[in-house]
Amino acid sequence: MTDTSIRSPFGSAQMTGVLIALAGATLMSFDAIFIRLSGVSGFDTAFLFGLFTALSMSIFIQLREDKRLIGTLRASGWPVIVSGLLMLGSATTLIFSLKNTSVANAIVILSTSPALAALFSWVFLGEVTRRATWIAIAAVMVGIAIVVSGSFGSGNLLGDALALIAVSFVSLNMVLLRRFQAVSRMASVGMGGLFLAIVMVFLATPSTYSASTWAVMAVMGLFTAPFGRVLSQVATRYITAPEVGMILMAEAVLAPLFAYGVFGEIPPLVSFAGGGVILVTLLTYTMLANRPSK
Repeated sequence: MTDTSIRSPFGSAQMTGVLIALAGATLMSFDAIFIRLSGVSGFDTAFLFGLFTALSMSIFIQLREDKRLIGTLRASGWPVIVSGLLMLGSATTLIFSLKNTSVANAIVILSTSPALAALFSWVFLGEVTRRATWIAIAAVMVGIAIVVSGSFGSGNLLGDALALIAVSFVSLNMVLLRRFQAVSRMASVGMGGLFLAIVMVFLATPSTYSASTWAVMAVMGLFTAPFGRVLSQVATRYITAPEVGMILMAEAVLAPLFAYGVFGEIPPLVSFAGGGVILVTLLTYTMLANRPSK
């Protein structure tokens, strides 16, 4: 088995990873708010997100890293390029998936990320997922299915297949970064943003954006979205890819709560039920992660 864990400065590596992943999920839960406020299409949103992400990560690396931007990219090597391409693939296929299937179908398929990450971790890293983690993954997937049960089933095969490809890219990227610990997580996210902006500029219409669109997407692309993704990738240094994927499902609970706070949208009753299942599962898993080893 490949030993890919690192020592935690806080004592418990597993608890550290769980908390970092939760912080990443919280930041990414604001994505839906900013996308709604931007008032532009999916292609334009993807372009602006990619553009601002590439800018913010480049500036932050240049100012904070001793090796600066070029040195950090060189030190990260080819895995940072592959990671960026996987992020491009996941974003692109998800966008086209949502144009060909229902949001509910896509969310359910995306919830398989922890299970796929467990499979890929076993194949490529030799990491065997613990029984407790499998139980938690299954419970989270049940919670996701409950959340979207009211609108599930209105998609089509092409869109569902693209969603499966998207979640496969996400899972592979988590496993890749789990394997290559030295890769700069900021460089990885920045590279993904750069690739996304380059591809989406041919489908976007920047000349039509209002000042408010630029401002809203700047907040998302410069701060919350990229750093949420950086934290989710940093978590792979402490816990396994399946665990990270499972904890990121907290976004399915937090995003509707934030939408309620900003737009006053009251989630359906099934969303509360499914969200409760997810929340209880993640809280239980977090407490178990903090239990001292015997």
